[in-house]
Amino acid sequence: MKFEKTLNKLFGKFYKEDDFIKVTFEKLKKYDFTYENAIASVCLCRDEICQPVIEQIRKVWGEAFNFASLAGLFTAGKTGMKAFISHAPAIADREHYVFYAFSHVAIDENGIAGVCKRKGLESSHACGALCNFHGELLNGKLNLKLDEDDMEMSFLRRRMLREIKFGEVPDLISLTKTNLYVILSDLEQIIKTVVDSKKADYAVFSGIQVHGPEENYIVPDDSYVSVNGRKKKLEI
Repeated sequence: MKFEKTLNKLFGKFYKEDDFIKVTFEKLKKYDFTYENAIASVCLCRDEICQPVIEQIRKVWGEAFNFASLAGLFTAGKTGMKAFISHAPAIADREHYVFYAFSHVAIDENGIAGVCKRKGLESSHACGALCNFHGELLNGKLNLKLDEDDMEMSFLRRRMLREIKFGEVPDLISLTKTNLYVILSDLEQIIKTVVDSKKADYAVFSGIQVHGPEENYIVPDDSYVSVNGRKKKLEI
């Protein structure tokens, strides 16, 4: 199948979405993260085809705090993070937070990136916001003014451009990888600012959510756990 060959060629390692979440849950058992004592959050795109992963997270961690925005950028800031950690279970000496962070891209049955089907639509695109941004880069026309009627897309343009070399136009897959870097970097900055490692342990799982012809997959990226202020890389 061209889709699977493309996935292997582009990323090498990938999981079905539900399997990825199960693996992350199992990885954290040895660090005393449980359904009862931990709260999960998810940073992903608003897109409706992204949402099934939230159901998979709910199955193992319970309801997740949703940091969703266009293209999954972390825009909740310190106030959003403080709201999240204030909801952590208070049933143990230490609190436990789990962060999932995903960018996303579609790959169709012919192995074409950015193209997918939706209910009632034979041809659609994902990530739509990134595809639009990519088109603007190709055309050399970017409106970098802050549009109060389009706040998230305005921020997306300005934030992503900080990570792209002047004059360079990455392909959609490269742009999706940069998107993940931005999501994770901004999330980690706010974690560093807000989370108190003296009272809380936390884990971060990041990756690219891939929409295939039949189901979603996760390509794992940086993952780690912080226990008593010490980080340990997790192989996923």
